[in-house]
Formats: sequence, structure tokens, C-alpha cells
Amino acid sequence: MIKTELCDLLGIKYPIIQAGMGPFVTIKLCQAVSTAGALGIISHTALIPGTDPVEKMREDIRWVNEHTRGNFGVNVRVAKIQTDAPGCIDCIIEEMENSPEVARKLKLVTTSAGNPEMPSGKFISSGVKEKYGLKHFHVVASAYMAGKAESAGCDGVIAMGHEAGGHIAYSDVNTIILLPEIVDTTRLPVVATGGFCDGRGLAAALLLGAVGVQMGTRFIATKESEFHPEYKRRILASKDTDSVATAGAFGPIRLIRNAYSEKDEIRVAKAIVQGTEKGLSVEQSRRTMADPANLDPESLKAYVDSEMKGEMELAPVFAGEVVGRIDDIPSVKELLERIMAEAEDAIKSLPRKVIVRRH
Repeated sequence: MIKTELCDLLGIKYPIIQAGMGPFVTIKLCQAVSTAGALGIISHTALIPGTDPVEKMREDIRWVNEHTRGNFGVNVRVAKIQTDAPGCIDCIIEEMENSPEVARKLKLVTTSAGNPEMPSGKFISSGVKEKYGLKHFHVVASAYMAGKAESAGCDGVIAMGHEAGGHIAYSDVNTIILLPEIVDTTRLPVVATGGFCDGRGLAAALLLGAVGVQMGTRFIATKESEFHPEYKRRILASKDTDSVATAGAFGPIRLIRNAYSEKDEIRVAKAIVQGTEKGLSVEQSRRTMADPANLDPESLKAYVDSEMKGEMELAPVFAGEVVGRIDDIPSVKELLERIMAEAEDAIKSLPRKVIVRRH
């Protein structure tokens, strides 16, 4: 059986974390992942019209705590425009302080899309890290960002390559390059994310120095995930070339190509032309697409409604490049057991495939 430092840090059987996938709800997926031996994550459901994200997070923590014996985590997006992030962090601390069971099982908070200093400072000053052993990992896309996370007091980093689905970094460095670079430049444990869906990927990540992997797209295509059946079918029908990186609320996002993404690509192209006419670089022009002023509440509501109805051409279908390698919808338990068996086989077969000669 494969066991890494991540298993000990989080009290889990398998070195696998489910990615946060807000604004979607993932409490049933989180429950299934945690029950099966990996670490399920409650997503930050901010930006869903008509809901209070802080109270939704409180409700979700209580639901998952009640429905699983396994350890679990929570994701919070900490981008500048995510004004509810401080309230969500306070909510997590309050739930841990008010419930001994939550304090025992809530092992990890992952933060993404912004600066980790605010949440890290609150976790340290509140004492929940010292009292309950809560860990805080931040998603990073460069060695520089990993250094910032380490300085902020994070307990680990999640190295996200450009292949990942959903919100990604402006840089286009792939996981196989990014992961060893970050492993070599930080003392923190490193989890790899972006392009992982099976045991060979897990084995490769461990060989490159990671303590485990985080998966999002692969977990969407499971029986227990709350995602619409049409969303899952779109993943199964997609090839590796069917995803595209375009503009999103916090920066670039990776989507499966559809009518929505094509419209967004045209919007990005226009922004680049307009920006260059004003003397901006291409990157500066792209960054204007993530300005809070560009958020349209009516459009946001329309795409959330489309997702809920399974109208996959009218909404952004968040998914990574790994869609081309996903061809079934197993239960979470079946998926995790398969991944671990494949990883063990890959590692055990290495001595038969590679000859090392000492000179």
C-alpha cells in the first residue's frame, strides 16, 4: 500500500485530495471521497445568485460533518474581488471552535486565486492550527508564489499546472515542469494538480517529489458528484484537444469548448485589440478581463441556471485537459481503489523496465 507524508498530515488512507470546485456545490462528492479514504473538499459556493456564501459554507460544513466519519477539508477563494472570503474563514474557525467533532475531522483548508496571508493570519491568531492541528495549503503556479505561501505560514502548497480545469494562472507552465521546480524551492510538502486522473499520474507525481495529487475533473465524472448528468457526459465525449483557456472572473479559466467558450474567446480577442490600441501589452489586456467591473450579475445568473438545467452549450463547462483520458463514471470508491492499484503496479514495474548501472 502506498503511504506518504500527506496521509499522516491529514489522517487519510490515500494521498489524494479532491479539488474545490466552486461555485458548484460538492458536499455529496466530498462525503463520498472522505468516506472512501481520500480527502473530500467542500467548495466555496460564492457568486451563486440569491445565496449567502458564508451561511452556505456553514450549512455545508455541518452536513458533511454529519454524513461522514472521514476527515474532510474546505476550499476558500481569496481573490481581491471575493469579498466574502474573510467571512468564510471566520465561519470555518467558528465551526471548529463550536463543535469538537468538526474540530477533529476538518483537517485542511485550501485557499486559491489570491493572497494566502489573510487566512493564514486568522488561522494562526485564532489558535485553531495549534489546538486542532488544522492545516492550510495554498494553490500556487510558480516557485515565487510557493515562497510567498511559505512566508505567510502555510503548511503546504498545491502546485497547479496549466493543464488544470477551472481557474488557472496567467502563466502557461505545465505540471511536469512546475512540480519539480516548486519541490526544489520550498521546504513545504507539495501536492500536484493539473492533469491527474489515474494511478500512473499519481506514481509520476510521487517520483517528481510530490506527497500526493489533487484531482477535480476526474472526480466530477463519478456517480456521487452533484454535477448534472449532461456535464458528466460532456467530459466523457471530449478529447484532449477539446479544452480551451480563456478569461474568467479571477483570471484565466479552462473550459470544454462550446458555444459559451467561443463567445468568450471572441470577447478576449476584442479586449486584446482594444488594449493594444491603448498601448497595453497582450498580458495587460488579458488581465482587464478579470476586473470586477467586468462581472455581469445577469450573465452570471444565466450561466448558473444553464448549468443547473444541463444546457451545456450555454454555460462554462469547467474541465482540464485530462478530459481526453476519462471514459467512465465509476463510484468514488471504485475510482480510488483503481488509482491506488495502478499506482502500485506502476511503481513495482519500474525496476523491470529501467536498468540502473553504476559506473
